[in-house]
Amino acid sequence: MKNLLLTGVGLLALGVTAASAADLPRREVMPTKAPVYAPPPVYNWTGFYLGINGGGAFGQSSFDGAFPSGTYNVSGGLVGGTIGYNWQIGQAVIGLEGDMDWASIRGSSNCAGLACDTRNDWLSTARGRLGYAFDRWMPYVTGGAAFGNIKTSLAGFDTDTTKVGWTAGGGIEAAVGGPWTVKVEYLYVDLGHGDTIDGLGTEAKFHTNIVRAGLNYRF
Repeated sequence: MKNLLLTGVGLLALGVTAASAADLPRREVMPTKAPVYAPPPVYNWTGFYLGINGGGAFGQSSFDGAFPSGTYNVSGGLVGGTIGYNWQIGQAVIGLEGDMDWASIRGSSNCAGLACDTRNDWLSTARGRLGYAFDRWMPYVTGGAAFGNIKTSLAGFDTDTTKVGWTAGGGIEAAVGGPWTVKVEYLYVDLGHGDTIDGLGTEAKFHTNIVRAGLNYRF
């Protein structure tokens, strides 16, 4: 009888505890939201930049006139600074760029039995650029004016004159991190001809192909 009474008391206590637990407010589980993916911003090419450039050149020079005549190859290298500004409109990029390079481009030959030599010591360009932006990549075409000197030597007669010519080419530029971009480009440069060598009635023409790389810092 005693055991039956204890068992009944235990069952009653268990029932009261279960009922109390049932009356407690249920804890709601908040659904977990997946993180929202934010794509990186599209690169914008608008702005001012400064840079350095350097590369190689190969082309031809020719002495034309009454006496003597001859055509020969010229080659060498160049290095210097770059300045420019870009405006991006949609995916089109319009820019202005200038550069000033120290150059060592020269060639020599035998012109009708006489030693002839052509040299270019400095070269500068002022060009427009038109590119198409693929986010951080931009192929472009470019063209404008070229400035440089033409030094000639023929049978002991020398000239050194500054000339204005033209240039055209193209390249590709890429944003590599932060404000830095790199580029590779090709330019054809024609400086026309130098001064006539007194007493010989001869002048030297000069044109060259430039392949160079550049590193720019955008502000």
